[in-house]
Amino acid sequence: MKKISIITPAFNSAKFIEDAIQSVLDQKYSNFEHIIIDGGSTDGTLEILKKYPHLVWVSEKDEGQSDAINKGFAKATGDFFGWLNSDDVYEKGVFDKVLNELSNEQYDAVYANYYFADENLNITKEQKSHKPIKWLSLFHCYIPSTTFFFKRKIWDSGIHIDKDFHIVMDKDFFAHILYKDYKVKYLNEYFAKFRWHDDNKSLDSNEVKKIRYEEGLIIFKRYIPYFVLKKMISFSTYKYILNFLRVYRRLLKSK
Repeated sequence: MKKISIITPAFNSAKFIEDAIQSVLDQKYSNFEHIIIDGGSTDGTLEILKKYPHLVWVSEKDEGQSDAINKGFAKATGDFFGWLNSDDVYEKGVFDKVLNELSNEQYDAVYANYYFADENLNITKEQKSHKPIKWLSLFHCYIPSTTFFFKRKIWDSGIHIDKDFHIVMDKDFFAHILYKDYKVKYLNEYFAKFRWHDDNKSLDSNEVKKIRYEEGLIIFKRYIPYFVLKKMISFSTYKYILNFLRVYRRLLKSK
């Protein structure tokens, strides 16, 4: 039986983390490990973690969410990895579906749709994704991190979370996987609930928008040479897109 490793980065997550832990247990799958990397919480998170002897966890100062996720993946011993944030939850039966898909040698990773939910996990919106498209990954993070599972060979190949990213680290991670030509499959099913709340990191403040743009530009520059080298776009088109992004950057700074 293949082993699944779930990584959860956490910091002062006492309000929601027990739901995340329980959603992993509710999979009713015996060969798994749940690794929680806590950044030194002081709000009661550790007391919750101590209630669950099956957890593998550490609490220490880190360099942020990206660093915590990398630490978790480095500790993982499973065949397949998943990344569940401390305020999100899996739907029931997800592990069985993942095992079924990734048992196929044709695929290296799988992802699915998710629900938006309020603080009480009441569904507020269905969020559908679509089949993987390489060029779109440069502009939009359409793969939901909380529904993404991948084979450990991707991690072992050296594709890790970039610690310098604080908002779109998932976008860079997925783009890197796609541009290395790993085979990623989309399932038109719902794997998880993404919880929106007042402390959510994804809230679109002006500061977050600027960081998202700056990090997005790095991703664009990092992977766009693939298109030029593969002659999927011309060099003049590349320069046009880059100039457009620079103009957009100036508009953001003027706000």
